[in-house]
Amino acid sequence: MKLKKDITFLGVFSIAAGSMISSGLFVLPGFAFAKAGPAVVLSYILAGLLVLPALFAKAELLSAMPKAGGDYFYISRGMGILPGFLGGISNWFSLCSKSAFALVGIGAFAGLVIEGITERHIDLIASIFCILFTIINLKGVKLTETFQIIMVLFLIAVLLFFVGSNALNLNLHHYGGFFNRGFRNIVATAGFVFVSFAGLTKVASVAEEVKDPAKNIPLGMIVAWGVVLILYGLAIFTVVGLLEAETLSKSLTPLTDAVKSNFSKIVITFGAMLAFITTANAGILSASRGPYMMSKDELLPLPFQNLNKKNVPWVTILLSSFFMLLMIWFLNIENLVKVASSLLLILYILAVLTLILMREGRILNYRPTFKAPLYPYIYIAGVVFYVALVLEMGSVALETTVLFLAFGTLGFFFFAYRKEAKKTALIHVVERIIGREIVEKDTLGYELREVLKERDKIVEDRFDRIVKESIILDLEGRLSFEKFLNIVCDKFVEETSLEKEELLKHFQEREKDSSTIIRRGLAVPHIIVNEKNLFKMILIRAKEGIEFPSGELVKTVFCIIASADERNFYLRSLMAIAEIVQEADFEEKWLNARNKRELEDIILLASRKRDEVLK
Repeated sequence: MKLKKDITFLGVFSIAAGSMISSGLFVLPGFAFAKAGPAVVLSYILAGLLVLPALFAKAELLSAMPKAGGDYFYISRGMGILPGFLGGISNWFSLCSKSAFALVGIGAFAGLVIEGITERHIDLIASIFCILFTIINLKGVKLTETFQIIMVLFLIAVLLFFVGSNALNLNLHHYGGFFNRGFRNIVATAGFVFVSFAGLTKVASVAEEVKDPAKNIPLGMIVAWGVVLILYGLAIFTVVGLLEAETLSKSLTPLTDAVKSNFSKIVITFGAMLAFITTANAGILSASRGPYMMSKDELLPLPFQNLNKKNVPWVTILLSSFFMLLMIWFLNIENLVKVASSLLLILYILAVLTLILMREGRILNYRPTFKAPLYPYIYIAGVVFYVALVLEMGSVALETTVLFLAFGTLGFFFFAYRKEAKKTALIHVVERIIGREIVEKDTLGYELREVLKERDKIVEDRFDRIVKESIILDLEGRLSFEKFLNIVCDKFVEETSLEKEELLKHFQEREKDSSTIIRRGLAVPHIIVNEKNLFKMILIRAKEGIEFPSGELVKTVFCIIASADERNFYLRSLMAIAEIVQEADFEEKWLNARNKRELEDIILLASRKRDEVLK
């Protein structure tokens, strides 16, 4: 059984958007205003811009590797098993902690409309919602997505109502002395409210369940970021214009306090509950996928990868929900959320570093459909900024985070230290620097090939099978046409019952009739032989070139022999080759491939029509 690809673009958007809008909008603005004054709106916008390095990095990584467990998967493939393991458990802990906080937030805001609610009542309400979201998640990702979409659209409508209904009530005097607190305070406050955008990348964990992930994941994340940034800006601007400075700086529920009528207060309170609902629901959905993928890689107990009839990882959903209930009733969630925020920033740092390693490793099968812009400048700056934010979290949060990672390392050596190390992007970078291979088996290249086949829905046909069976020659030095033919015909003789002299004669005559060079540097020598059910192909790369009779230097050759009864497939194969070599970067990839496996992958993963005729 596999995870089902049920999540659409709207689902990606709703998971990302719903994960961002919660306490960052309904609780933090008062504290942020106390630091930055009316310019707090700029702090929120700056915070949104500062999340871009992580957003773009993850969008590129996920478009290339849309696998469950997102952070764990690409970190482990980029940096190794231990960083991947620590990233996986950090992501799980962070998602669970923030979801538990959101669940408690639902109960807390319920207290604004229901009198007499105690702390235990809040915990009970949070637990009820936790169980409800768990049931929804167990019913399948499609139901979870539908619920998330409905809630997020309602939430956006509430925020637009808040902004629109109060647009004429703003007191422009409240914006006086806009920059009085100074630019430094604006930047510091941006770091304070940065957590408001932290949920943006939750969708990474469910990447494998997204339809057309190469398109929908980057687009859904970027659109969600843009919409939420605009909503934050408008809502914060409106709050500043409605509340007196002294009131706003002390408010724990600024949007609710900003409106006057009871109806508006009920609507905004309902919106706040929706915000926490969407955050919690997306959290349970996302948290369960990391342990699932880690179990598939044999880093966690095997039962964690079990799927129910709805194709969802029920064991890890129940595990995540149980841990959230434990935090709600017995642990100090506020302190845990600080640790979770530190871990989230560390995950951002690892994501950006993984992007850099993937790019600099020049891995052939790393083929993102979305390319992170302004590389590498904003990503280096992003790492510096995220490190600075981690250091600003305070000594207690930092010490607890270090302790968590230390226990995580011990857990790794207990569960997974015997796990065979795989070739990573980091090793590819080292090999580039030293100029030689240090790990012969390229597990990463092979795994990325399988990911690409799934992502691009490449269904293997007969031509693909022929390529897999074909001999691949990487010839050294400049060769004459005669020497080249002798090498090729020797290989064909080993594969068939044909005579070498006969083959040489056919190829020489074919080249005399008309050149088989189809474009500069590329030739397809092909002949029909008097046999039955025969089709053989040899793929050749000659970096220094083969001197064809026409005088042209050829570096790429597809050499084919076929029997007359294979003429139809023979013609279709020529068409397939023509499609493959027309790719814009084919020649560059072919000449720069590091080994024969990479040469094979260039052909197998090429964009071309695969139809029934070739099967």
